[in-house]
Amino acid sequence: MDIIASSPQGLENQLAQEITNLGGQSVHIRRRYVFFKSNYETFYNLHFYSRIAFRFYREIARFSCFNKATLYQGVQASFEWLKWLPPSKNFCVQVSGGSKFLNHSHFNALQVKNSIVDLQRSSLGVRSSVSLHNPYLIIHLHLNNKEAILSLQSTSESLHKRGYRPSIGNAPLKENLAAGLIQLTKWDGRTPLIDIMCGSGTFLIEAAAQFLRQPLPIKGKYLFENWNDFDLDLFKKVKSNINKDSFKEFKSSKIIGCEISSNVFRQAKENIKLANLSDLIELHNIDFSKFNVNYQRGTIVCNPPYGKKLGKDRKELIELYEQIGNSLKDKFSGWEFWLLSGNPEITRYLRMKSSLKIPISNGGIDCRWIKYEIR
Repeated sequence: MDIIASSPQGLENQLAQEITNLGGQSVHIRRRYVFFKSNYETFYNLHFYSRIAFRFYREIARFSCFNKATLYQGVQASFEWLKWLPPSKNFCVQVSGGSKFLNHSHFNALQVKNSIVDLQRSSLGVRSSVSLHNPYLIIHLHLNNKEAILSLQSTSESLHKRGYRPSIGNAPLKENLAAGLIQLTKWDGRTPLIDIMCGSGTFLIEAAAQFLRQPLPIKGKYLFENWNDFDLDLFKKVKSNINKDSFKEFKSSKIIGCEISSNVFRQAKENIKLANLSDLIELHNIDFSKFNVNYQRGTIVCNPPYGKKLGKDRKELIELYEQIGNSLKDKFSGWEFWLLSGNPEITRYLRMKSSLKIPISNGGIDCRWIKYEIR
């Protein structure tokens, strides 16, 4: 199968490595997407163990497309719709990209829909209905200049929604972005990991979950279970193996979070409980500057406010970053510090020299995942 995985911008290489480790073949990267080939077993496994992908799409056709006529004809001729979409089942169409003569996504979706239902009606006398709620198939059309790519979406919801975070802080990271950022630190569990402003606990949860190789939660029925070539026996085998190779004995050093807000602290505690990680993550309702450790080395992560979303004024931000820098240099010499920054003008008030800056997009904000060697 030809598969497309959507990725947080800046984490494409991490996702490509994750896919390769899980058995993907012929992997290549484009901006916000990773393309690869997969057998069915690898494809099913990816839905339990990919911590970075948003979604997976199975490419089913690609054809030349110049106008509405070639789009309509190409959709009908390129795939066995009568085998894959019974008239009694509903579907929906999603569109991305565009071209000179096909630049209206709603019109393009209608063309795809009309092509499929007209084929059903002429061949079977009945047609499928369109539904945005719980569709049997989600068909994705991507237009790139004079080429159309059709794919089937494998899940209704994005895989970044783990189910442990009904309680969130003011500016939460998406779970898959947090997972990818933790991977970039190369933290291996041998030394402590501390989030000094842990918010809703996403960094902490994702660090513990991927160290344990904890699978993503099973979300009812996957859309790929509706596909004509779905292998039920193989899927049952994959699911039965989940608990056999996961939840290895936890031999990590401590995973610790500090949060000054009592309300947000309680949110983090609830999220960690929902993720079944309460015994593995240590939380402190304390200002990070008052927290002390006895370890010589470790990894600190932080997603502090940087003024773009939380509305803090400049003076308040400068004081916060000066406090972070002073506390780290005073108490954590020999540690690594990773900071997600969306405001380089404010970040300089840490008064620390970075050793690495990785471009990352966080909710549309151009950010940097910055590494500091604390001296």
